[in-house]
Formats: sequence, C-alpha cells, structure tokens
Amino acid sequence: MAQEGAAPEGTILHAKDVSTDALRGRTIAVLGYGNQGRAHALNLRDSGLTVVVGGRAGSEKVELAKREGFEAGTLAEAAARADLAIVALPDQAQPSAWGKWIEDALPAGAVVGFVHGFAIRFGFIAPRADLGVVLVAPKGPGATLRARYEEGLGIPALFAVERENAARTARAVALAWGAGIGCARSGLIEASFAAEAESDLFGEQAVLCGGLLALVHESYALLVEAGYSPEVAYIECCHEVKQVADLLYARGPDGMRRAISDTAEFGAFVAEQALVDEHLRAKLRALLADVRSGAFARRFMDDYGRGHPEFTAWRRAASGHPIEAASARVRALMPWLRDA
Repeated sequence: MAQEGAAPEGTILHAKDVSTDALRGRTIAVLGYGNQGRAHALNLRDSGLTVVVGGRAGSEKVELAKREGFEAGTLAEAAARADLAIVALPDQAQPSAWGKWIEDALPAGAVVGFVHGFAIRFGFIAPRADLGVVLVAPKGPGATLRARYEEGLGIPALFAVERENAARTARAVALAWGAGIGCARSGLIEASFAAEAESDLFGEQAVLCGGLLALVHESYALLVEAGYSPEVAYIECCHEVKQVADLLYARGPDGMRRAISDTAEFGAFVAEQALVDEHLRAKLRALLADVRSGAFARRFMDDYGRGHPEFTAWRRAASGHPIEAASARVRALMPWLRDA
C-alpha cells in the first residue's frame, strides 16, 4: 500500500534530492555483519554517521566488527541504542532473532530497516505498532556496494516505507540511509516491500540462479551425451557465460547483440524462437504465482525449521553433478581464478 505523501512506485531519486541529515546525531544499529551488513556499516560510518553493530553473542562477526573499529555487542544491546535499526541477518534467521532479542529492545518510535522485503512481505515479522518500517535494498552484493562506494560511485537501490513512525521520520530516515551507503549516487528507486521481495525471488529463480544453472546443466549434459569432451562442453555452456553476461550488464540486450558476431546474434534469434513458447511462459507464470502467493516463502521457512533436509539434499546432489569435475579441470587451467 502506498504511503501518504509518497511518490509513485518507480520514481527515481538522486544524490541532489536527498541527504543524510535525518541521521545526523542519531545512532544506527546494524544487526548482522555479514555480506550486506558489513558494507552498510562501513559506508554509513564513512559518510560521517554513528554506527554500532549487533550480532549473536560470541559471534566471529561481532569480533570482526570490533577489529574494524565499531562498538559491537549483542543484537539486543545494539537494538536498544537504535534510532534506525538495520536488520541485515539472513532471511531464515530474522523471525527468531526478532522475537528473542530485537523487538523488545528497540526504543519507542524507532525506525526499523530491512535490506530485503522477505520477512515483512510474507508475514514472518510483524513489528510493533509504534515502529517505523522501511526498506533499502541495494541491487547487488555487499562487496559491490562497498567497492563502488570507495570509488566514489554507488549502485541502485530500491527503497520503500511500509509504515511511518509517530514522529513521521521514517521516510526521511530511509532516504538518509540510502544516501549514506552511496546508493543515491546512482539512484534510489521508489518501490514497496512486496515489489522488492516478489521481483527479487522471481528473478533469482527464473533467470539469475535457477534458470541460468538449469540451462547450463542441461546444455552441458546434452553436449557430453552427443560425444563432446566434458572440457569443451563446460567452456561453451558455463565458462563463457561471464563474457556475454558482462556485455549484457554493461550495454543492455541490444548493446550485447551488437558486440557479438553476426553468427552468434543470428543463432540467438533462432534459439529464442525455438525455446520461448507457451509452455515456457506457463512455467514462468507458475514460478511467479508460487512467489506471490507466499508458498515459496513458507516452503523455505518450513524446510529451515526442520533443519533444511530438502535444501541439504539438493545441495548434495548438485555438488555431485558431473559438471563439477569438468569445472575443476577447466578452472585449473586459469590460475587467476583460484582466489576468485
């Protein structure tokens, strides 16, 4: 639901439109110091803001945060000091941590921020009525968020205000957070928790992780079955993905097509016509429906609650796929990949 006074979804704000003023003299508690949490904490501190870090008692991440110069303690200790509490824990760990350590510790009228809309959109967390609830979701991993900030750049982020706090500062705080991590240098895109969570899960499944790996695995297996060596199959169906993906990332679809050979471009059109049919569209619609209904989220959390037996079995089977042996042999030819 759109917030009163909010711009339409899709509105893009830039550095000239926002500032960190709403967080000056305030305390930001970053709860979780992993992939996203560490990047947010470092960028916000380097933007001149006051940051404390919270984690599980005895956590190695808490010790890392201390070594990197932060005041760091338990989740409850950090949350108790927060004007803005950024929940940067893994999706599956958030509901338990929220109930045990975070919610009751938060000061009245604080703003709680999420870097992914999962827990709010699918109802695993229902924050107290006095809390403002916002989202700032950088569209890239924490390492990229940090690297671009250090270069004086930023990556785009979605932002949303699910609920204002009594002081009606939540929107200003969200924008200040987006500015402080450097994302306003690129663009802050107005969205909603639902839009962020649903599109993110669908994109991961249909293209970025699920769809890509499915095409890689099936194409590799087909070439090997047809008599090509595993190394040739791996290079063609997996290794070279990055080269084309980099072009797609930097230039967009049309720019990528213009950068490849005429033979490759012609073949791309042939393959798209062959692969994209109503059956594929139906499969994609089913994935999106599964996400939007909450069924995927419940399945993931139910599996987590049982110790992740389904997830563990899938991981074990995937690690044993024949492509992994070919992967190791091909990557051994390129020593610069060893530390990637």
